[in-house]
Amino acid sequence: MTPQHEAAAGAQPGPRTRRGRPRSADVVDIGKKLLDAALGEFLGHGYGGASMTRIVQAAGASKTTLYSRYPSKEQLFRAIIREQIERLSPSASLRSDAGPLGLEEGLVAYANDMLTRSLQGDLLGVDRLIYSESHQFPELGAAAAERTELGIKRIAGFIRDCAVRDGIPCKDPRAPAEAFIFMIRGWYANVVLGNRNVSPAQRERWVRRAVRALLAARGDW
Repeated sequence: MTPQHEAAAGAQPGPRTRRGRPRSADVVDIGKKLLDAALGEFLGHGYGGASMTRIVQAAGASKTTLYSRYPSKEQLFRAIIREQIERLSPSASLRSDAGPLGLEEGLVAYANDMLTRSLQGDLLGVDRLIYSESHQFPELGAAAAERTELGIKRIAGFIRDCAVRDGIPCKDPRAPAEAFIFMIRGWYANVVLGNRNVSPAQRERWVRRAVRALLAARGDW
């Protein structure tokens, strides 16, 4: 046996590289890349023209990875809506460093925060897409309704808490919460669809008047 054969015979096999589950950080990174790529695709090509193939190419992922997370274009779009909702985190506007805001100030702060954020960036882009294509793709309207419902629930909970703190009974907190959210959405749609430029001061004046008009009926809530 040659020295080379002896060395080979005496060598111990190296440890095998085992492919385990991806790390949680990698999973988050892949998810973010997919959503970022999908957002760019939807904004660039519309909902109907969006290509799942281009999305995976832009994200540097496989179709298997994409479809294992989001089996359809609708579920992918809903994931983008949920990511935007989490990023907004409007509940923070209902509080100050000293604790929860009063009813009027909380509603005013919430409305101003939501409108400021929604009138810029990808939030505005997604809403324009929904307005333009929801007649053809009802799932877009359903995704928007899911977002609206979350806002109603948050405001209903805030109204309920204020009723307890203020000692003013509220039989149905959902009713004024719906009126408040739909009031905001209506003003927002009017601005967006009319391509209007509204200054922060104009928006703040409208918000204050609208909230006070709503609160005038608080005794009937």
